[in-house]
Amino acid sequence: MKKTWTRNDIIEAISQNVGLSLSDSSLIVEEIFESILNELEMGEDVKISSFGTFSVRHKKSRIGRNPKTGIEVPITERNVVTFSSSNVLKSFFKS
Repeated sequence: MKKTWTRNDIIEAISQNVGLSLSDSSLIVEEIFESILNELEMGEDVKISSFGTFSVRHKKSRIGRNPKTGIEVPITERNVVTFSSSNVLKSFFKS
């Protein structure tokens, strides 16, 4: 069964597993996300040991095609966040 985790799910899991209040857990989660976003905005990679690396990649503008209509449309250049999982995380799923 697939489950999409929300911030509240993460906060509740931290609260239950660590024994912190929901408000303290919420502050921790928000601070972590904010720190990751700040580093990415500055163009820095964020490596979380044994988990993976978040990085910003610049994509150039290009011509795309609407798959439904077949009409070509320009796609503007933009920055995207990518995630590369660590070898530890990859090996966890090979077992």
